[in-house]
Amino acid sequence: MKMLIAIIRPEKVQQTKQALSDVGVTGLTVTDVHGHGRQKGHTEFYRGAEHQVDLLPKAELQLVVNDERVDAVASAIVASAQTGKMGDGKIFVLPVEEAIRVRTGERGEDAA
Repeated sequence: MKMLIAIIRPEKVQQTKQALSDVGVTGLTVTDVHGHGRQKGHTEFYRGAEHQVDLLPKAELQLVVNDERVDAVASAIVASAQTGKMGDGKIFVLPVEEAIRVRTGERGEDAA
């Protein structure tokens, strides 16, 4: 099993959730986060004063899928979240050693 952690633009969450549903993803966690990569933020003016905004709002999606579904799920995220502009985000793929369903005690892929 693999965990995909996707950092995307917040305005792309609904579209990405639908794309994931279309490829059969049934479980997902979405968290509002702030950060930056190469984008490094921007400068805003508020009441005549200049302010550096270096932590930008993003959404973090976390999901666990079987190894053979990683490419399809990652492709769905890219296709739905991509704008072609800097700041579209990143996807990280990590190994998952074990999953345990709390309600039933099931383990492994059945619990994911």
